Amino acid sequence: MVEERLKLEPEVQKILDSVDKKRNFLLSGGAGSGKTYSLVSLIREIIFENPTAKVACMTYTNAAVKEIEDRVNHENLNVSTIHDFLWDNIKHFQKELKEAIIFLANDENTPRITINEPGPISKEYFDSLEEKIQYKEFVRLKEGIISHDELLLIANYVFEKYPKLSSIVKDKYKFIFIDEYQDTNKEVVEIFLKHFKQSKRENIIGFFGDAMQSIYEDGIGNLDDYKGDNQEQVNEILKKQNRRNPKKIIDLANKLRTDRIIQEPSEDSHAPNMIDGVIKEGNILFIHSSDGDLEKVKAWLTEEHNWGFNNSKETKELNLTHNLIADKAGFRTLMDIYDKDQILKFRDRIKKFIKEHNITIDFSQNTFGEVIDILQENKTGRELVAVSPTTGMKTFIKDHVDLYNYATSLNFIEFSKEYIDKDQLLDDKKQDEEDSNRKGSKRDYLIKHLFKIQTNISLYQNKKYNEFLRATDFYFKITSIAAKRKLKENIDAIVSVGNKTIEEVITDADEKRICIIDDRLKDFKNKKSYLYKRIKDVQFSEFQNLFEYLEGKTPFSTQHKTKGAEFDNVLVILDNGNWNDYNFNYIFDKENIYQQLVNGKSKTKSKLESFPRILDRTQKIFYVCCTRAKENLAVFFHAPDAEVISKAKEWFGEGNVINL
Repeated sequence: MVEERLKLEPEVQKILDSVDKKRNFLLSGGAGSGKTYSLVSLIREIIFENPTAKVACMTYTNAAVKEIEDRVNHENLNVSTIHDFLWDNIKHFQKELKEAIIFLANDENTPRITINEPGPISKEYFDSLEEKIQYKEFVRLKEGIISHDELLLIANYVFEKYPKLSSIVKDKYKFIFIDEYQDTNKEVVEIFLKHFKQSKRENIIGFFGDAMQSIYEDGIGNLDDYKGDNQEQVNEILKKQNRRNPKKIIDLANKLRTDRIIQEPSEDSHAPNMIDGVIKEGNILFIHSSDGDLEKVKAWLTEEHNWGFNNSKETKELNLTHNLIADKAGFRTLMDIYDKDQILKFRDRIKKFIKEHNITIDFSQNTFGEVIDILQENKTGRELVAVSPTTGMKTFIKDHVDLYNYATSLNFIEFSKEYIDKDQLLDDKKQDEEDSNRKGSKRDYLIKHLFKIQTNISLYQNKKYNEFLRATDFYFKITSIAAKRKLKENIDAIVSVGNKTIEEVITDADEKRICIIDDRLKDFKNKKSYLYKRIKDVQFSEFQNLFEYLEGKTPFSTQHKTKGAEFDNVLVILDNGNWNDYNFNYIFDKENIYQQLVNGKSKTKSKLESFPRILDRTQKIFYVCCTRAKENLAVFFHAPDAEVISKAKEWFGEGNVINL
């Protein structure tokens, strides 16, 4: 056993020492340090040393899931998402789940779980429920259906209330490892590091991640409240090597970090960032211009530095938001439908007024328009304003009169159920074509159906005929040459979409038996008639642009979605995109900006109060972006002031700051 351990990297040996001492641990490592490599090595050794013990591993990234499942194919290993793991371990305790939902719905401190009923919810509320409590992509608490957000709160409650549940899980899994821990919800960490202690059973909890890469709002960020040197605390083990980035990017990344991890080149001479045992030098550039012409920047990088923006596997342009990408990638109309519909925002304004004012009128037989009239009647002052559209909403309604008239004709209760969010359009983006789709996509069923159509088209266009035939086999039986000829005619007609609308292509694909309209799409059209009305007239070619983007076939990605990925060439666009949670000026000129805010030169006090939070978020997203590059990094800043340029020269080197 000792000889086997000596073959492992030092950090994994330290983890195993911690395991021997029955201490929970945290492996902290910067970007590109090979944390997943260490995780895989550890799992293999744990299974080797404990052949009868079961290991649970939870991770977020597609690449990590695939790597772990591919490299550690063992019956004692269970790899899953945190949500799936928690649900699998509490779903059979139906009585306790019902109790948890009722308690949390009645708890004023848990506003995220609400059952809209007058007065407190009784303990017998779910007694007449025919179905079990279910976990799905959407939430209907009255029907006992919970989704992602509710699951975490409910799981936290039942593990705290019932210590026996912790004993059951500990008995089942002697080792529980959580990858990308910094993105884990604090309620989840409480389960494993606080509630588990109520059980006297023994097991080991291990965390892997990097506090500097905590770029999601609902993540815990760090384990500072749990780390320490005594037996009951989490033992932190640092992994300082970098296996991905060349020297110049490592040096830049160390200047951006705000903790005690200073990365150094890998000791492994065969690491990806080494050539013949020597660290690659790499290139870093800070590019700025007064006109903001991004195409000029990309042309310059192509001509002067041989970047290939047509190769999405090698080169990525990172923008802060999907909205900044929508025009470039050609899916602006669809983006606006899912993200900027002011009629839906007016509807939500009405719903908010009804809830906040405890209005108990039965609106089940009223249209949306009738509800507006009822609420506006006899209202004056602030109350009338609260049930009237804002200036932006009025402009949108004026530009979409027919759509507004349609919305006001819909039954209010049914219309209120139409939940629309950009995640239903954009969720599950790949970094490249080989990236696997993750479980639990939030795409709505209309988008999923369009994906089926375009996937079949792509299979045919790429001459993957066997896969194409399997994909359409349910609908088409090739029994003769005539049938094969007919199939070719049909798919050729679908491929030539031209200016056809989404509805026309859906109908064509159904009639030609390439992708039939099933019950789920029919249900979508009935239950989300407003959304379907908006989408059906959009040209299908725009959806094809969206398909290319989501399948990783374009050079574009958001800065958040690229975490965990790596590319030869990375262009980072420092544009806030009107997102007030980020400000790239802050990271280059934080001392001066903070002093200006302190001296009262800002218009509002709130900017000073939010400064630390915005600075922290911006620093972390910038760090994540810069460390994606395996060879070359370029950062583009439109019209920076002198202080920003001065800091850029300090970080990037004076000769690497380019004015185009």
